[in-house]
Order: sequence, then structure tokens, then C-alpha cells
Amino acid sequence: MSTPPNRRAVAVLLLIPVVVTLALWAFAWPAARIAPRDLPVGVAGTGPAAEQLERGFERRAGAFEVHRFDGEAAAREAIEDRTVYGAVVAGPEGPHVLTASAASPVVAQLLRDAVTAQAPEGTPVRTTDVVAAPPGDPRGSALGASVLPLALAGMGAGAAVTLLGLRGTR
Repeated sequence: MSTPPNRRAVAVLLLIPVVVTLALWAFAWPAARIAPRDLPVGVAGTGPAAEQLERGFERRAGAFEVHRFDGEAAAREAIEDRTVYGAVVAGPEGPHVLTASAASPVVAQLLRDAVTAQAPEGTPVRTTDVVAAPPGDPRGSALGASVLPLALAGMGAGAAVTLLGLRGTR
């Protein structure tokens, strides 16, 4: 004589793939759609070189929010105040990229790559890290790497309390 399956066990077995699918979707979907959107960057300087840099950023519709500055000092101040993630100074010797790798190393690299792609071939692109990341964590990954283990530990503790039926005394 066979025993009927435990309804709770069947529910758990059916629910686990759904939860795993939702977890994968929650992590994979944002990663697949990652792209700059209204990223505040600055262009400093006057003349046709600065205008060309600004047009280059504006060609990527919706990716950058361009702020204009009169000179390098104003652009540096905006980076330090976190008004912009980085800036490009148009000068006679070519573009000079100012970045803040402490704010986002990924954005700093994106800005360098975008300016290098716009620069005429053979033009050197100088880069200065105005607000550098700490030497012990140059990619700024320590905080982000600690969030997932902390969240999983919290969920595990909550699940243990729920499954074991632990209750405080009153």
C-alpha cells in the first residue's frame, strides 16, 4: 500500500525552482541591461575642440548628461563635489580626462575610452585621477562584495528561526 505524498513536501519541491528562477532573474536582468543613462560628465574649455567633445557625448542619446565648465579648475571642483563623475578639458595639446575612480572605477574607464575613441588618431589623451580610489581597494569592490554574504546570512537566520519555530518567551 503506497502512502500519499506529503502536500508540504510537494509544495516545497515545486516552489524551489520558482524561487531559484526569480533569484537568477533578479541578478541577471539588471546585469544584462547595464549601460550609462544620464551619466553626469563635464566638458571644460572653449572653442571648437570643446564643442566637438560635447557633440561626441551627445551623440550617445540618453547616455550622458553634459555639464559645461569654463576651465579645468571648475571641472575639478565639480568632480570633488560629485556634481559630475569626470570631465574632459579641451586644450591645445589635446583632451585631458579628469576622473574620480573613487566614485566609480567603471565610469572612469568608460570616460577614458569614450574620449580616446573621439580623439583624432595619434592624439595623446592625458588622464588625471582627481579623486583616486584607496590603494587597498582600487576597484571599490570591498563594500559590494560584502553585501551578498550579509544578505544571505540574514535570510538563512530568518529561515532557521521560521523552520525551527523558535519563539521568544513572554
